[in-house]
Amino acid sequence: MSKIATRDAYGKALKKLGAENKDIVVLDADLSKSTKTSDFAAEFPDRFFNIGIAEANMMGTAAGLAAAGKIPFASTFAMFATGRAFEQIRNSIAYTKLNVKIAATHAGLTVGEDGASHQAIEDISLMRSVPNMTVLVPADGPETEACVRAAVDFKGPVYIRLGRPGVPVLNGEGYKLTIGKAVTMRDGKDVTVIATGIMVSMALEAAETLSGEGISVRVINMHTIKPIDAEAIVTAARETGAIVTAEEHNIIGGLGSAVAEVVVENCPVPVERVGVKDTFGESGTPDDLLQKYGLTAGEIAAAVKKVLGRK
Repeated sequence: MSKIATRDAYGKALKKLGAENKDIVVLDADLSKSTKTSDFAAEFPDRFFNIGIAEANMMGTAAGLAAAGKIPFASTFAMFATGRAFEQIRNSIAYTKLNVKIAATHAGLTVGEDGASHQAIEDISLMRSVPNMTVLVPADGPETEACVRAAVDFKGPVYIRLGRPGVPVLNGEGYKLTIGKAVTMRDGKDVTVIATGIMVSMALEAAETLSGEGISVRVINMHTIKPIDAEAIVTAARETGAIVTAEEHNIIGGLGSAVAEVVVENCPVPVERVGVKDTFGESGTPDDLLQKYGLTAGEIAAAVKKVLGRK
């Protein structure tokens, strides 16, 4: 299976969309080679702004450009976008409902050797807690382009979470998505795994393994964390009676929390959450970190068996 990093797909999508829409402008905090906004900068230098290592200022500048009618994409590492510039995102962008797109790369444990200081495992929680903010987490390259296109068409603040390493390509070219509508990747009747980002491919792998053991697993790609697709979650709860969530994020405040909120309010069923267990990461290769912190297909399969025992 071919792989592409979602940050690479983001850079290519920006360049493509930049040619289609002259209102798109791009800002970066001196990390354009890493965030891949350098692709856009090379093609449209008059619409690219390197703000420097001043993330809060970048968000304020993006807000000003949006107020002037542009469609700004502001990019840096997820840790600095959502952490260092949180107040500007909250007050200058979300509170005013400005049309700013925050595309943050290097999210999650798979930043790898940069260690805990750079591994954003709280960013989904931060962004989904902010009123007026839409949160998108693509699972692969084609879905990344679809998210960027959807963000351009959407009027209002959007946070797009992107990663550093290559991930399996699950969707074909020309793939399109609807914000707020989850995608069923595989049907099943015994249990549902709701996954996001890099964990979608692992959920599919776990489902295939479990099918050999006679367990029928539905797999849902929840590419939109906010607004969450409550209808898909409730339907899964009613039809399969048990849910496992999987995310490269702290289990507190992320996808698992969002799904649990919907379930407890509408159709209570057993839920197990696969993700970072409320701890910081450490320096290591992405694969080693995913293994150590339990973000694997095997961990998802184990969670499925555990939740089935609670039905």
